[in-house]
Amino acid sequence: MKEIYLDNQSAKPVDPRVIEEMLPYFGEKYGNPSALHSTGDIGTDALEESRASIAKFINADEDEIIFTSGATEAINLGIIGYALKNKQKGNHIIISEVEHISIHNITKYLEREGFEISKSPVDKFGRVDMRKLEKRITDKTILISVGYASNEIGTIQPIREIGKLAEEKGIAFHSDAVAAEGLVPIDVKRDGIHLMALSSNDLYGPKGVGVLYMRKRYRVNPIMIGGGQERGLRSGSEDVPGIVGMKIAAEIMQKEMPEEVKRFAGHRDRMIKHILEEIPDSYLNGHPTERLASNTHVRFDGIEGESILLSFKDKGIAISTGSACTSKTLEPSHTLIATGLMHEEAHGSLQITTGRFNTDHDIDSVLKAVPEVVTRLRDLSPIYDVKKV
Repeated sequence: MKEIYLDNQSAKPVDPRVIEEMLPYFGEKYGNPSALHSTGDIGTDALEESRASIAKFINADEDEIIFTSGATEAINLGIIGYALKNKQKGNHIIISEVEHISIHNITKYLEREGFEISKSPVDKFGRVDMRKLEKRITDKTILISVGYASNEIGTIQPIREIGKLAEEKGIAFHSDAVAAEGLVPIDVKRDGIHLMALSSNDLYGPKGVGVLYMRKRYRVNPIMIGGGQERGLRSGSEDVPGIVGMKIAAEIMQKEMPEEVKRFAGHRDRMIKHILEEIPDSYLNGHPTERLASNTHVRFDGIEGESILLSFKDKGIAISTGSACTSKTLEPSHTLIATGLMHEEAHGSLQITTGRFNTDHDIDSVLKAVPEVVTRLRDLSPIYDVKKV
């Protein structure tokens, strides 16, 4: 039985059209862009065409695109690189409480390097409280980092408001846009973003390729030293096949995103309505309207998320409880705790994320399975029995 894959937030399959365009760069078009011969020129042309295409995708300029080995490296370069470059201006950085775990860990590192980190609270839907964010700004604040949308609960942040606030205060605004790319039209000029991370795989491109967008006039220290590629900001021979793959993925996404988002939203709304109506003591996590079209994140009283996952695995359905980067730990989601949930409530949550290759049949299958699984697990759960007494 073929698995039904509904964990598209953690990883996406590469679009076959992307693979087809990548293949020549593993063979006859293998040149290193740094080489000064004709074979190298082919690599250079592919690299710069890709840079231009990805810049167009987010309304940036070509020289504002820096290729990296993935979003994690792009985030490190954007936050650590900017912090170290601008430490003489201030040592205070603000992040939201619901940032991806990579950003929380990066700021822990920066604290050891003498930086002060403030975490800005969110409301019960996971959206940044603008008033509280502004209150945390000091004369030492050099950077605000807020993700475009939550990779867990799907809540979209008030990005333009944050960008406007940062601009007014003369503070750099960094955003991890990985969860939102391909689901929300991103325009870095309109949104007021100065530094932003992107991932190829979240566009249905290959893993191992990412981008740091860095607006003109903003500077970072390189965190990888070597041959000086990417204008000295990211050394190491560029992965031309992977970068071409990201380019093609972005071009496909630019054309197909409006229809895809409409289809995803239909699946999402159908799942949320069905689950909340059919299953007692079930709740939606995240914002009811300002949320990613692909994201359904719900919780159930009286059961554990891990037991839900195993039950779905037995039925041949792949889903998640949240961020794949922390899914093997027993700690509750820091994002759900930040929205005000108790530990036991956070543990009973389930994430379903649809993607390009999911069908109506996939949605039918999961909607048939969810009530069956929840009912069976509750019948076995002394926690749910106690709650209902």
